[in-house]
Amino acid sequence: MSGITIFMEGGGDSIATRAALRQGMDTFLQPLKQAARVKGWNWNLVCRGPRGEAFRAFCDAVSGAQDIIIVLLVDAEGPVERPPHRHLEQQEEWDLSAFSDDRIHLMVQAMEAWFVADPASLSPFYGEGFRADALPKEQNVGGVTKYNLNHWLRRATQDSSKGRYHKTKHASDLLKLIDRKAVAARCPHCRRLFDVLGDMTATARGS
Repeated sequence: MSGITIFMEGGGDSIATRAALRQGMDTFLQPLKQAARVKGWNWNLVCRGPRGEAFRAFCDAVSGAQDIIIVLLVDAEGPVERPPHRHLEQQEEWDLSAFSDDRIHLMVQAMEAWFVADPASLSPFYGEGFRADALPKEQNVGGVTKYNLNHWLRRATQDSSKGRYHKTKHASDLLKLIDRKAVAARCPHCRRLFDVLGDMTATARGS
């Protein structure tokens, strides 16, 4: 084994916004990156904008990969009631039959669930006027709809010094700040991502 490559959706259409999201996610996934580097593996995180583009890039990479773990990471865009690959096969009509489920991962209904899961880290970023009490209190925020996630985030931040939550402007910075353990505790699919990739680096033989 020589490396891990993650193809994820998001970042918009520009090189600059994709690079910003990649930097934020790279920070959030730092323990996994470090574990790969300890083994002497390459680490590659690729933001491909629309989910369909991320899926196609993932498939193309897998077909030509040798000794590299290739992973797809996309939003669920709805309630998850079955394993990730089954969920995406039904929702997107993608053919994932050739891929093991440990290569397919979800950010639950949207990445915003990760931000909502850790209000303590959002507070210093948004500063005065941030309303943590406007965010949901339930332990598992994985079942919260994409609409409600955005609605609650905007309501919590609308009077803050940074202004109302804006995905392109704020997401990359928030990914660098949120606490991984706090997010994993309230977002089961985030915990699964860390557990599965952590197990891969822990059990696989180094290059």
